[in-house]
Amino acid sequence: MIKEFQIHKVADFGAKEFLKPDSLAIEEPLEIAVKLGSSGEKNSVSVTMRTPENDEELAVGFLFTEGIIYSKTNLKEPVSSQMEDNKITINFAPDFNPDLQKLKRNFYTTSSCGVCGKESIEAIKQVCRIPIEKLAEPVKINTIFSLPEKLRDQQKTFESTGGIHASALFDLDGNLLDLREDVGRHNALDKLIGAELLKSTESDFSLKNRIVLLSGRASFELIQKCAMAGVPIICAIGAPSSLAVETAENFGITLVGFLKNGNANIYCGADKIDFKNTSNEN
Repeated sequence: MIKEFQIHKVADFGAKEFLKPDSLAIEEPLEIAVKLGSSGEKNSVSVTMRTPENDEELAVGFLFTEGIIYSKTNLKEPVSSQMEDNKITINFAPDFNPDLQKLKRNFYTTSSCGVCGKESIEAIKQVCRIPIEKLAEPVKINTIFSLPEKLRDQQKTFESTGGIHASALFDLDGNLLDLREDVGRHNALDKLIGAELLKSTESDFSLKNRIVLLSGRASFELIQKCAMAGVPIICAIGAPSSLAVETAENFGITLVGFLKNGNANIYCGADKIDFKNTSNEN
């Protein structure tokens, strides 16, 4: 979602100035609450700044990547209720009573909290239920190189604003399956994972045999979210952090950074990629 503003444009070091309309991505808070199916008790669990769209997917994805829910069977129908624009409640199934203390994030630590990488990675391992599976055959490097252009072709809000993140889901042949955008890179990924979970009919949800492409850098938190979903290959247009690489390596995830213009840095998991460039074959 975008909003139009009238701005005073200055160009050519002040030689030109004029009024023009400008499009900006909307940023508003979303309060996420959960309602226990057995008791009807309602608990507010998080407030995040997001682009107001796909709120149900965002909330469901957030709960999944935090290790609170595991499949669509944990949710009641209707999945959510949104009585106000910036508040949403996710309804749990009657027989599902998770430990909401997990949402205090005592078991997750970010790269800004001052603890060591080893502790952060071990914390994720304690709650991650989905192993990263080996692929039947490696993904061709040309397939990896094709992903950014496919993302750009579909990232309409970024084209209008230049200020929004995207997470895209591809199959191992490079076909774009889904895409979500948000002002927050972690929200874009939660929306994407939440959308896939809500479509899933499996009792144990995972994104095995899928590739995730991030429109910006790859932070520890984004690798953590993908690890929770069992994603085997993560690609990013920008750089990863050191803890992101260590996390991906520990989980057996292939992490690709600086993916643009036919170039890429493979930080770990190179065994999942076939480096033979088929376009150069005779």
